[in-house]
Amino acid sequence: MIRPFRCILLAIHFVIGSLLGMMYGVIRPFHPTNSRWSSQTFAFFGLPMIGIRTSVEGTEHFEHKKGDPARIMICNHQSNWDLFIVGSIVPPRTVSLGKKSLKWIPLFGQLYWLAGNVLIDRGNRKKAMEAMEITKNALTKKDTNIWFFAEGTRNHGKNMLPFKKGAFVTAINAGVPIVPVCCSSYLKGFSLNNAHNGTAHLRVLPEIPTKDLTLDDVDSLMAQCHELMSKVIAELDEKEVARKAKGDDKAAA
Repeated sequence: MIRPFRCILLAIHFVIGSLLGMMYGVIRPFHPTNSRWSSQTFAFFGLPMIGIRTSVEGTEHFEHKKGDPARIMICNHQSNWDLFIVGSIVPPRTVSLGKKSLKWIPLFGQLYWLAGNVLIDRGNRKKAMEAMEITKNALTKKDTNIWFFAEGTRNHGKNMLPFKKGAFVTAINAGVPIVPVCCSSYLKGFSLNNAHNGTAHLRVLPEIPTKDLTLDDVDSLMAQCHELMSKVIAELDEKEVARKAKGDDKAAA
């Protein structure tokens, strides 16, 4: 039984990683690169601890040339382990949108805030609209990308839940492209008692422009992204099934 050992290591990692991230955040609070630094630090040590490897495709779609607009990244959300798995590929100058209650999580909440991420009070329409205006300003005036988990909550490794409108309304209002990020269903068979938990396959898709769209196009844009991402996630899941069938336990590139 390796679960207790892993839980101890993860707890230590969480505390040390959060403290280091907070120190970094205090030195340059709310800088848009803080979030990426923290995410990749958690991922670098966390992935081996939970026994998951990653295979990543399409990171060239994250490339940002001078003069290009900032972008909104949308990704499926499966579990808290996304901090390690999806966090491993966060591009520069990218912050995320999270619920206000996150800031009350000891250490991590304060790190999340100092890292420049946007906290939104979904139960307060006025506050939520103010937060959305902050994200628009970040996109259009501060050259900062915003990462959304478009489902709004965890799907626990099952089929993607319906998308919330926030990411799509923000993208259209700001006139910025959407970059879909797909992650395979890594929770299937996952257990902290397993020595190895397979490979999480990630694929970054080409950006989808929104410049000429209006708010009347929100539903069709949302449906387009959901259909596209569902198809790609199914392909990534098949890739992992094929890998396991071949008995390929070598580290993914």
